[in-house]
This record gives sequence, structure tokens and C-alpha cells, in this order.
Amino acid sequence: MSVLFSVAADSYDWAVREIRGEFGKVPIQRVGADIGRVSGPAVQELAEACDSGRIMFVRHLTNEIGSFDELPPGYELAELILGELPEYPKALAVQAWTDRAGTGGSYFHRIEEALTERGVGVTRSGQKWVVSCFESPRTILLGVNRLADSLSDWPGGRMRLARGEERVSRSEFKLEEAIATFGLELPPGGKAVDLGASPGGWTRILREHGQEVWSVDPGYLDVRLLRDRGIHHAETTAGRFFAENRIRFDVVVNDMRMDQILSARMMIDAAAHLRRGGLAVVTLKGGGKNPLDGARRGLDVLRAEYDVLHARQLHHNRNEITVVAKRR
Repeated sequence: MSVLFSVAADSYDWAVREIRGEFGKVPIQRVGADIGRVSGPAVQELAEACDSGRIMFVRHLTNEIGSFDELPPGYELAELILGELPEYPKALAVQAWTDRAGTGGSYFHRIEEALTERGVGVTRSGQKWVVSCFESPRTILLGVNRLADSLSDWPGGRMRLARGEERVSRSEFKLEEAIATFGLELPPGGKAVDLGASPGGWTRILREHGQEVWSVDPGYLDVRLLRDRGIHHAETTAGRFFAENRIRFDVVVNDMRMDQILSARMMIDAAAHLRRGGLAVVTLKGGGKNPLDGARRGLDVLRAEYDVLHARQLHHNRNEITVVAKRR
């Protein structure tokens, strides 16, 4: 059985290099702008390598069960999907996306109709098993996979978040996606430090998750955040802040615009102020001719003080890798 993997379109070659570095010269075929097909490793093996950060550029997985010019008729389509499951389900998640303009909604509704006629409930997320349907200009691909091995509960890993008026910056999406994708639990009433905080997007998300936040940046914070007594704006650099700080933090986050190595070294400085077992989230900026090797060097630096739990290029990262680690 082949596995379909989704990536950012301009990271496809890096994902192929990672997969072959992990599993050898396995057959890989590009079947869409942001999707490839790999034969050989089981989906569980790929998922474990992705979850551990050994493969960083893959953001969604599914077992391929068919490739079509047109989806089969309803009864046949339902039989194909249900025949892949170990038991008859009460409900399935159906996720559809496309290389073309649009969302793939027509495919969602066709699969939904086929399954509901067989007494199976359909949602867009939140189920043990996920049906994936991807349309490229050349073919329609169908997959079925356990959510536990899919990496993301969004079509192709393309998480969509609402752009509400309360948002401070687009960067918020990155931290929100990391918290949701990796199931991060921030300690109730914890103390967090946000490095390079301006204008305060990650600070706002940390407050939503019950943290008292020290926002470190010589730049400004959004005026709405300054009214919050649970936010302390340290108008200085991270180095100066840590030189004077006496607080022990539960969480440290870093979305600073700097080289992977420098950003990782900043997290090493932060480790002395983070309790053991404390959570760290950092984006390693991709840039350069070899973002894969750059990210790996950054991870090597982080491992001096942290256990790396996850490292992945999420949908909102663009040319970045989000790393989640725990202070040893």
C-alpha cells in the first residue's frame, strides 16, 4: 500500500530527501503541487519519524486506497472506504482539498452523501478515522487513515484559522497551530516568557491559555495588551532581560527573526530560567540554500539543554520549522 504525504509545495524536495534519509531509496512520485506518493514504509513508521522530528517537512499522511479520473458512484465509493476499516464506524471525518481554485467542497459532499446513505455520520474533523480526497489536475486520490497517524486533523495539513478583530498579528496562527497540532498543554496559571514579542501576537495566545506573560522586546506591544495586568512588557533585548531576571518560567517561546543557530542559542540562554520539564516553542527560520541542514544544526544546539518533542514545518510556518521541546 502506498502512502500519500503532503508538504508545502516549495519544500517537496526537502521532504523527499528526509524520507529517503530515513528509509533508503524508496520509490517516491510527485502527484500534485504539494503531495507525493511513497511506497515501502508503513504509514505508522512515517508518522513516528515525523512526530519525533526526524522528518520535518511532511505535514499530513494518509494511506492511499484509490486513484481515479472520476470518483466512483456512491454505493461503490462507500464500499471502497468502509472495506478499509477494521469495523463498521458510527462516524468518519472527511477532508477534501485541491490543487485548483476552491476548497474541494464538491468532493466532500459526494463522499458525505455516499457514507450517510450507509448510516455513517460525517464530520470534517474529530474522528478516529479520516477519509482524505485530493484533486490534482491529473487525478483524484482517495485515502483512509487513523487520525493518530495523520499528523494533522485538517485537509492536507492546511489548518484554517479565523481572522478575528482581536488578533494582534498574523504570527499568532503559528503558535495556535502548534498548540492544536501537537496537543500542547500549558500549565494553568503558569509563567511564560515571549522572546521577540512585538507586537504581541504570541503573548496574546499565551494569555488565552492562562499564562502570566513577560513580553521581551524593545519594540512596541499592541495597546490592547498593555491594559492586561497579566502581561509585563520588558522593553529590552533578551540578553539583557536574562542577565537581570530572577523568575523561573514554565514556558518559553521564541519567534525571533534570526538565523537558526542564533535562535537556538538564545533558547539555551533561556533554559537557565526555565524549570525542569518546562515547555519551549521556537521557530527556526528556514532561509538559505539548505533549510534542512540549517534546521538540523539548530536542533543539535537545542539538544544540549532540551529534549526535542516535535519539529515540523506547519501550514502557517512558510519558510520555518516549529520546534517543541522540554527542558531537561
